[in-house]
Amino acid sequence: MGQAGMAEAAVRYLRSARTPGPVEALPRPELRCVTDDERAPLDPREFRRVLGNFATGVAVVTAPPATATDSPAGFACQSFTSLSLDPPLVAFMVGRRSTTWPRIARAGVFCVNVLGAHQGELCRAFAVSGADKFAGVPYDPAPVSGSPRLSGAAAWIDCAIHAVHPGGDHLIVVGRVNALGTPPDDAPDGPLLFHRGHFTLLRHP
Repeated sequence: MGQAGMAEAAVRYLRSARTPGPVEALPRPELRCVTDDERAPLDPREFRRVLGNFATGVAVVTAPPATATDSPAGFACQSFTSLSLDPPLVAFMVGRRSTTWPRIARAGVFCVNVLGAHQGELCRAFAVSGADKFAGVPYDPAPVSGSPRLSGAAAWIDCAIHAVHPGGDHLIVVGRVNALGTPPDDAPDGPLLFHRGHFTLLRHP
């Protein structure tokens, strides 16, 4: 069961649950900044190594030119997830120092291209900063936003920026889904995965 299926099952459960009486709200947590002397003594390299054991899919987030003098924008992204069924929301995380994010923010829309197992080199091309990432890359415009929809992707999700939240050295970007789909052949080679610093493939039993 995928993330959307699990979310739908959770909604059905909550709607069918019966509680004997009113549920009391929990007290609101105290919100404050974390001071330097409270920070956990974590080595960033160890943090990355341990979290690398969580396998993720790989996507390329694209956006159309925001002005007549702009070019399309795009970057490789591991931190993409479904967020809400009603309304349909997705989210991705992007580094605060990203030079691509301001261009996506100006456009106000984006398309998430979920990469297939054969698109490792395409992912590497979009992970490079400062290059013409779309050179030689076939794509067509997503139906609502006009964002580049990359040929051969396992799935595409066409979105408008719904909200942006701070998240440490990253930003959490929430998108409202306006259209989505998969190719006619439904990506027979499966998705591209990232695990322990390397691309890997999904192996079915």
